[in-house]
Amino acid sequence: MTQQKPVISAAEVAKHNTRESCWIIVHGHAYDVTEFLDDHPGGSKIILKYAGKDATEEYDPIHPPDAITSNLPPEKHLGPVDPDTVKQTPKELTAEQKQREERSRLKPPIDECLNLHDFEAVAKATLPDKAWAYYSSAADDEITHRDNRAAFQRIWFRPRILRDVTHVDWSTTILGHRSPMPVYITATALGKLGHPDGELNLTRAAGKHGVIQMIPTLASCSFDEIMDAGVQDQVFFMQLYVNKDREKTKKIVKHAEKRGVKALFITVDAPQLGRREKDMRMKFEDSGAAVQAKSNEKVDRNQGAARAISSFIDPGLSWKDIPWFRSITKMPIILKGVQCWEDAVLAAEAGCDGIVLSNHGGRQLDTARSGIEILPEVVDELRKRGLFPNPKFSIFVDGGVRRATDILKAVALGATAVGVGRAFIYAFSAYGQEGVEKAIKILDDEFEMNMRLIGARNISEVVPSMVDTSSLSLHVTTVPEDRLYRGNYEAMRGAEVREVIKAKL
Repeated sequence: MTQQKPVISAAEVAKHNTRESCWIIVHGHAYDVTEFLDDHPGGSKIILKYAGKDATEEYDPIHPPDAITSNLPPEKHLGPVDPDTVKQTPKELTAEQKQREERSRLKPPIDECLNLHDFEAVAKATLPDKAWAYYSSAADDEITHRDNRAAFQRIWFRPRILRDVTHVDWSTTILGHRSPMPVYITATALGKLGHPDGELNLTRAAGKHGVIQMIPTLASCSFDEIMDAGVQDQVFFMQLYVNKDREKTKKIVKHAEKRGVKALFITVDAPQLGRREKDMRMKFEDSGAAVQAKSNEKVDRNQGAARAISSFIDPGLSWKDIPWFRSITKMPIILKGVQCWEDAVLAAEAGCDGIVLSNHGGRQLDTARSGIEILPEVVDELRKRGLFPNPKFSIFVDGGVRRATDILKAVALGATAVGVGRAFIYAFSAYGQEGVEKAIKILDDEFEMNMRLIGARNISEVVPSMVDTSSLSLHVTTVPEDRLYRGNYEAMRGAEVREVIKAKL
């Protein structure tokens, strides 16, 4: 029987506020994190800021609830903190925060959201700065991020007419599992930055509507929390960042398979996370804690939320690891982040069950081409080698999707289904689970209308001859501007003189 640990006062915790002895409070319990400082994936800086204090508010959005208990040995779990001794310091809101709270109060009724762009507009107006910076940021100059959207506008429909489209069916099968539409909710990290329930908003809405959800490695909610929130027979995939410690990776994969996850999507485009400068620039607003200034630590303030939680990712991942993954799981293995036809062919020849043509939402290598742009050449090269069409090898696309027409274009060009990420995050950030359900309903309505308009009665009739891709690879071609996307896009800013920043506030 485990001996109950004594209750600790907040005053006692406050004494341990140095690098040499660092205690923090999380969810009413005290932890000695002194020896963990240099092992923390986000570095010691953020922990030292809360040395001797309650770190729950900072901890919650970017950690699963069990992260601290799982990573610290039991002897470092010091015990419960007497709540009567914890001083509640009134939180003073900045002028900008007050304005955002007011905008949140005045946000439009959800019925006024007519498309997925609308959720982004509301989220942009109401999210905390840190959350918006993390969700909306992309790599370097964000050219790829913007072109992910623009690429769909370079594809034009060639609709067929005089077909009986009284009844249209846009349901499909994704890796052997029925789906109401050729869409899955792709993995996006840190859901609690946008809403207290985080990824559970996605899980509950997906379960209600039969949509497949991909669980991210870097979710704010724990893996088991998400699985437990699902309904009976709900289909989950899992996105995996491969840990340098292969035993940890093996443990994660085995546990996912045991819990009933149906496919493993291994992220292969992130040997190092890209420079997401909007996110990184947020760090300059945080001067850190006095204990850091006194320490000998060289503080790097150029780290955004993304880099702060990802240092465990193995840059040594290579093709030789595919057989090892095959040896530890029977789940289908899909490589997420393929960006050229050569690697698509290698994946098929290596026995993978599929690929995701993706540039990580434009968040990795800037000026990498969009998934939809490379899709036709991937299909052509696979076809030449007798590898397409192949019921045992699926091609998925993600990045820049905002309309059912985008998804139909991808399907016409050979994609099995399309992953949607940011749009669903913005939906729950603005309206919680109801927002996700509304977003699914919007896509449903768009599918019904556009299936009729292109003359396709079911997904098998959405074929290459229905699209014109002659301008797809011409990056200088002129197409009408997507005004809704452009209105939501927040231009990058450079370093600014501090006095100017204050004057603007």
